Amino acid sequence: MKSGLTRLVGAAAALLLLMSFAVAGPPGHVVRIGILEPIAPTFDPDRNPGHRALVEGLKELGYAPGRDVVFKYKSAAGDPEALPRLAEELIASGIDILVTPRSRPPLVAAQVTKTVPIVMVGTPDPVDTGLVKSLARPGGNITGLSSNSAETSAKRMQLLQEAVPGLSRVAVLWNASLKSMAIGFENIEQASPKLGVTVQSVRLTSSSEFDQAFAAIENSHPDGLIVLFGPLRGDDLPRIVDFVVRNRLPSMFEQGQGVRGGGLMEFGPNLEPMFRRAATYIDKIANGADPATLPVEEPTTFEFVVNLKAAQSIGIEIPQSLLLRADRVIE
Repeated sequence: MKSGLTRLVGAAAALLLLMSFAVAGPPGHVVRIGILEPIAPTFDPDRNPGHRALVEGLKELGYAPGRDVVFKYKSAAGDPEALPRLAEELIASGIDILVTPRSRPPLVAAQVTKTVPIVMVGTPDPVDTGLVKSLARPGGNITGLSSNSAETSAKRMQLLQEAVPGLSRVAVLWNASLKSMAIGFENIEQASPKLGVTVQSVRLTSSSEFDQAFAAIENSHPDGLIVLFGPLRGDDLPRIVDFVVRNRLPSMFEQGQGVRGGGLMEFGPNLEPMFRRAATYIDKIANGADPATLPVEEPTTFEFVVNLKAAQSIGIEIPQSLLLRADRVIE
């Protein structure tokens, strides 16, 4: 509680400092924005909520796409090994600002450039992973919107326990190639004894290890599964969801991953408002603000989704008290 309160106070102070920088609007020249995306193949504001929120946020600040701002979009399309090359191509193209969603793109971009400003969107634990010195004063060329994966991961365990009566053993499938996922798993380990839950660590670093990971889960017969995904390749998530559905395993995924394919629940920070807020960072940097002094924001809105269809197929009844706390219920 104490560390959470400290973070809350720090985030509030950072937000007040960020708000003290006046919104300026278009600087009088075209701002070239690069976007380094891990999965979504195309920049599609019509269908992608995050892309739409970014464009709308810029419009609200007076930026007309094509006149005041242009986008250069590079997607790894689920192949993380392509990210360094794509980041180099974006930097070489002469962009003014680089937007990096989620966990891996900002880590890659930080290795490619120390001068081009980088705006993170929903990046887990940037202080612990070394991306910034502090939330209040990032101290380099990186700032933007972060998330606290450690505390969020522990909350996922708590929600899964509330949904599954008698839950005592939980497998955690986590991507060990990302430090933020390791931090999230460590936090689950620390929280589980207080909840009376035994944790099975199912660690993987590449897509080739899924069959072995799935076999380990099947052999241990856990009461539930928490997925700390951190994208490996584009077809990894569908494989995980298919495994969960076939084995009728109560599952908790990160927000926006899993429920549509048949997973039981999702919980995590809502990325759409983060993309909209990213427009404010772009505006400030385009008008001369130094990213080293622009505070990093943490999320203020989270989304909890419950899939009642999945619950029925598994044979569990979600408590009404939990359903009332859900932001969305799929029936």
